[in-house]
Amino acid sequence: MNRRQGTKCLWLALILVLATQPQLLWACAACYGQDSGPMARGMNWGIFSMLAIIVSVLLAIAGFFIYLVNRSAQSRAAAVPGQLASSSETF
Repeated sequence: MNRRQGTKCLWLALILVLATQPQLLWACAACYGQDSGPMARGMNWGIFSMLAIIVSVLLAIAGFFIYLVNRSAQSRAAAVPGQLASSSETF
């Protein structure tokens, strides 16, 4: 076994030892039952901030498409009278 494999085995053993320590395996605030603690408030703020970011991005995308629809309608409205005035067809 070379030195690199020995280092990998040492890291793996260290991770396994740390993963089996019971004090490191505490549950989150929702699972633990403290719905009014500081960890629960932080989790709620995190959820609300991610929700705010998602909603703002979706609103920006919707606003862009509304802008495109309005711009398209304006260009069609401006093009139609010009085409009729330059037309030599008679009905």
